[in-house]
Parts: sequence; structure tokens; C-alpha cells
Amino acid sequence: MTKPHTHTRHFDMLNTAFGPEIAKFLEDDDVIEIMLNPDGKLWVDSLTSGQSYTGFMIPAVQAANIIKLVAASQQAIVDREYPEVSCELPETGARFQGWLPPIVSAPTFAIRKRAIRIFTLQDYIQAGSIRAEEALWLSEAVKMRKNILIAGGTASGKTTFANALLHELHDTKDRVIILEDLPELQVNITNHVKLRTSETKTMRDLVKGALRLRPDRIIIGEIRDAAALELLKAWNTGHPGGICTVHANNPHATLTRLEDLVQEAISAVPKRLIGEAVDIIVFMQRDLAGNYRVSSIHEYVSIDNEYLLREYSLGNIKKIGIIGGR
Repeated sequence: MTKPHTHTRHFDMLNTAFGPEIAKFLEDDDVIEIMLNPDGKLWVDSLTSGQSYTGFMIPAVQAANIIKLVAASQQAIVDREYPEVSCELPETGARFQGWLPPIVSAPTFAIRKRAIRIFTLQDYIQAGSIRAEEALWLSEAVKMRKNILIAGGTASGKTTFANALLHELHDTKDRVIILEDLPELQVNITNHVKLRTSETKTMRDLVKGALRLRPDRIIIGEIRDAAALELLKAWNTGHPGGICTVHANNPHATLTRLEDLVQEAISAVPKRLIGEAVDIIVFMQRDLAGNYRVSSIHEYVSIDNEYLLREYSLGNIKKIGIIGGR
């Protein structure tokens, strides 16, 4: 076990290695991600302005030292034979992903910071990122135990919006089980348990184990593998009211993305299971100004053996695939 003073020493050494340039952005609450490219250019992603080049150049020697110190904080060694480190930074819990040559031409890393505050649905309304009636409808859907998928591309704000929906459960009496790869979901729920994946326990393992913890609701930070099958089963067997994020290119592709993930576990996709488990799809996008916004909200409807989505705001019904075997 790492001793507290050793942990603190690693943190202090890392702060020194980061230098004033990186430290400045680590302390800036508006910055959510810090990225160093192989050419030495330091980029940041902020809540208010999106991605931008900072104007700072980080020498390769300094970058390599940072990556090696991060690895050392995890009692690991990173070198040409083992050129990757993926972990949380000490003290802050920020997610760190770093690479050394020969995987990259020069040391490269990205630091994803933990959210400082929860953006509520009211915040999204005030920012013009969702209409008031849509926010109210989603709030009621959460309380009515609808299963909600939050879809979108990378850095589209899926997790941030998941936190906003979870905030609607602050006074729930449900027992809530939260499953994550990294600690990004924030909850203010009296009766909850958080489980995290590890080198020996996959998300699929966690979903199976969560069912033995007497859950009322199962929340997953992100579904990205065969755990999708276990999640669908759980949502269909007395554990409604779930929230989960998933990568997808558009609302219509969300369910086919689920099919792809399920096929990592079994060859025959149980489309009926998907149709019965998923109630609502919220699709997130980030606009040119860097603001997260709800692009669309769809209810799932299964009619005449077809996947159908009804867009909440327009009432349109759009076919997105065929359900067979009914």
C-alpha cells in the first residue's frame, strides 16, 4: 500500500515537473482537458471556448519526465518497452493518458480533469442549451423511472449531462448503483454505491455483480463493450430508471451502436430486448462556441416490428431499422 507521505511526494514532484504553464491550466476551473501533442504544442479544451492552442511549447524532455513521474506515482515504469501510462493523477483524480516513443514520435499526453461543479438542467436552460419544456419533460422522465441513453461523439458533454440528470435524483429514496471506468459521475444520493472497473474486473462483471447489491436503479458512466447485453437485461428485469452514456454519431445510430456492442457477447442481436429496455435517447453536441447542448430528444417506439423514434420537440416518427423474429 502506498504511504500517504509517498503519495504527497509524488504529487509535489509532479507539480514541479508540470511547470507554471501546465499548472496554470490545472488550476483553471474553465479548462476541462489539457493536451500535449508530439510537436510540443500545448492545447486545452475549455467549457466556454472549446479547443484552442495555448501558445506554449513543452520540451520533449519535460514531457517525458512528466509521463515517467505519473507512472512512478502508480508504482509503474514506462519506457520504450512499456510506452503507455493510463491512470488517475494523485490528489486531483484527473485522468491521465500518456505515450512515449516508439508509439509516438515524441512524448504525448492528455489530462482530463474531474468536474468541479454539477451543471443542472436549470443551467442548461439558462445557457440556451435546452428548452425549458424539454428539461421539465426529462426531469419527469427520470422520476418516472424511464431508461435514458445519452449519446454523442467524443467531448460532446455526455457525462456532464448525465450528472445533470442524476442531480434530479437528489431526494430519491431509491438505492442507486453507479458503475464507472473512471470517477466522473457525481451524485448527491443518500443510498448509493459506486463500483469501478479494474485490471481484473470488467464493466460486464460489474453489471452482473451490481444485480446482487439490491439496486433500484443502475447507472453506468459509459457503455463501450459487451456489458451492453447485461445492462439491457438488468433494465428489463425490475431495475428501470437507468442512465447510461454511449458513443454514437447521431440519434438513429445509437441503437445500432448498442447492437454492435451486444454482438461482442453473442452473435444473435436481441433486438426485442433493446426495444423493451430503451425509453429515451438524448443526443448531445458541442457547438462552435464550445457550449454543450442537447441536439435532440427522442422517445423510442416499437411499432409493426420496426425500430421507431419519435422526436420530442417535433413529434416526428422516423424509422431507423427493422426488428425481426417477433
